[in-house]
Amino acid sequence: MRETHAAADSEASVEVAGLCALPPASPIQLLPQDVLHNVLGRLSLCEVLACRPVCRTFRDALSSTPFLASLPPLRLLALRHPRAAASPHPSLHALDPSFHRWIRLPLSFLPFPSFSPVTASPSLLYLWVDAAPSSASAVATFARNHTKSLAVCNPLTGFHRLLPPLGSAWSRHGTVLAGPDGAVLVVTELAALSYAPSPDRWLKFPLSLPSKPRSPILMADSVFALCDVGTPWRSQWKLFSCRLGDLGGVRGWAPLEQQEWGNVFDIFKRPRLLAGAGGCRLLLIGGLRSSFAVDAPCSTVLILRLDLATMEWDDAGKMPPEMYRCFGGGASGPSVAAAGGNNKVKVFGGDGKVWFSGKRVKGKLALWEEEEVVGKSGGGLWSWVEGIPGYPEAMYRGFIFDAGFTATP
Repeated sequence: MRETHAAADSEASVEVAGLCALPPASPIQLLPQDVLHNVLGRLSLCEVLACRPVCRTFRDALSSTPFLASLPPLRLLALRHPRAAASPHPSLHALDPSFHRWIRLPLSFLPFPSFSPVTASPSLLYLWVDAAPSSASAVATFARNHTKSLAVCNPLTGFHRLLPPLGSAWSRHGTVLAGPDGAVLVVTELAALSYAPSPDRWLKFPLSLPSKPRSPILMADSVFALCDVGTPWRSQWKLFSCRLGDLGGVRGWAPLEQQEWGNVFDIFKRPRLLAGAGGCRLLLIGGLRSSFAVDAPCSTVLILRLDLATMEWDDAGKMPPEMYRCFGGGASGPSVAAAGGNNKVKVFGGDGKVWFSGKRVKGKLALWEEEEVVGKSGGGLWSWVEGIPGYPEAMYRGFIFDAGFTATP
């Protein structure tokens, strides 16, 4: 062995049998794993993912499954891109509302010719997919039946799984609702399909509702939906609910109504339901009729909030007039697209945040945020979200996605 000392300005090295050893490890590489996790655990999920490529030490420490599962999820607004299937680099565009930044989650690991994300549960993304046949002999049968399947994946881990196949009618007309522990519900006009990982099959239940359920949502262990019980000339909306365990049972669906509510639903044109903050309140969003006439135009967008504990409604917010005019509202004439009153405006979101997308509003979304302190006079916070990636001319829809590592398909 022969030691050589370089100049004072250069780094020290040890030469052994003609080979040079690596420089001494940096101090952070000498930290115990639990101490390193304690330090890195203070980062957000986005920061953790950005730090993984820094060095091997970070990559190994930040790839530990228990550590990743302990990180708080990243709440995103996932966009249902209107042309996602035609993209050469399939991905999911999502908004991080905390920092008002757009991020892209690659979906190129999915082995399907086309797919469309529709909903999410904690850490898991659900998509309608065309499951291509594995053999050439099955191509003709596939083309005739063209059955679609629901797939579930975690875009952060790259793992996916196919659920049992469904007919194309379910994908065209069904609303997909996802809950915790892998529970999935597909709701159509006449029936609902319920899925659980065990026994890995779909169960079909009749709905027994007076009309096609509108805007069904899943909160905790119950499904809520609106039904039109009026006439062909005038809509009359009622709120219905059903516990997941009561689907197909004796209790089944039941109306939620109180005498004190009066005509609360009659003031809306084409209302929609969304989940409020905290999972214990319902939001009712729609165009506010200027009068009770059948063809009355809307004056603005109104958001009411129902406290499920007290069964009381309060006024949660109204879209400001200048914002409403951007959607074509606040004017007269048959050509005006009243926000919340027709198919030219999409309403989506959840957990106390409501986004609005319209054909007249290009490249941005309107956002309403439920205030932290719930009060009778609270009007919420209204703002614009700019810079939508992709096609600014398109109409967008979306859903809340809690990205994380707490669940795998």
